[in-house]
Amino acid sequence: MLRLIFALLVATAAVPAAIAAAAAPVTQFDGRWSVSIVTDKGSCDRAYRYGLEIRNGVVSYVGDNAFDISGQVNRSGYVHVRVARGSSYADGHGRLSRDGGSGVWRGVGSGSCSGTWTAERRPQG
Repeated sequence: MLRLIFALLVATAAVPAAIAAAAAPVTQFDGRWSVSIVTDKGSCDRAYRYGLEIRNGVVSYVGDNAFDISGQVNRSGYVHVRVARGSSYADGHGRLSRDGGSGVWRGVGSGSCSGTWTAERRPQG
């Protein structure tokens, strides 16, 4: 459960309909990203680092499928991601630039936690 909340911000939330519609294929943010998630409030684990991939503006998790991730990046780099497992989920949002990004997240379910996240693009190879 706690890993679920942190995997989010890697991120990474459900994108409002208007943003999702405006998020048509976005390739400038495509690639692999490393996301660091830090808990500032609540009893969740203090920090995690996860790998994500963005392809055509769609965010996905690089790892096992123990939870569901849905997210989008729009043309200006606004990212919104939701990570869910059962009835618990965490939402995150923020902004990406060419090689990095940052934002906030909040978990809902068994144990409410919140914090910040930072991302950095991984080299292609």
